[in-house]
Amino acid sequence: MSATWYTWIEQGRDVSVSPAALGRIAERLRLSKAERSYLFALASKSDPAVQSHDERGILPPALAASVHAIATPAYLLDHTWNAVAFNPPAARLFIGWLAGLGEKNLLRYIFLDPAACDFVCDWEDRARRVIAELRVDYSRNIDDPRMRALIDELTEGSAAFARWWNERAVTDREGGERTFAHPQDGYLRYRQVTFNMAAHPEFKLVMLIKLDMT
Repeated sequence: MSATWYTWIEQGRDVSVSPAALGRIAERLRLSKAERSYLFALASKSDPAVQSHDERGILPPALAASVHAIATPAYLLDHTWNAVAFNPPAARLFIGWLAGLGEKNLLRYIFLDPAACDFVCDWEDRARRVIAELRVDYSRNIDDPRMRALIDELTEGSAAFARWWNERAVTDREGGERTFAHPQDGYLRYRQVTFNMAAHPEFKLVMLIKLDMT
């Protein structure tokens, strides 16, 4: 790589830079993970060092163990909103979603399980908010066939999802008050807190802190 060509890259000139060349620049400059990600974003290139979708789906044991160390309801979502880990308090709270065997996809529960409408208070407002949050994850994983297949399934299976998905609202997953009509425990109020995992951005940790009923 010549000094002139490197200077042109720094100046933002219209030159063709391969992902491999950007990777070598990042290594020579000893960029951090965040700096490297920003470099590739500026160049509108995919980083060849980033794990594939299949590799990113592997849950680190320590991350799963941390969920079980939390006393309040807590669960981990992957990039397609599957609950890949959850603790007993979460299983008790989300009896219709996390109980039993098989895949535990939050989106399928909210939009394809009729019981969710009764369990989640203000279901319509929450469901619309969930779709706006989902669109952020979708934009980050648009090349993942599992994500595209999930969107197609929800669009076909839920008229509400199809209508609100086309509104194209976007927002990050945020916390706030969550209320539920539990079939056994009655009306419940929680404060939801969501954490993005710095070392594993494909996972989100969600915790629910119980609120007083006063």
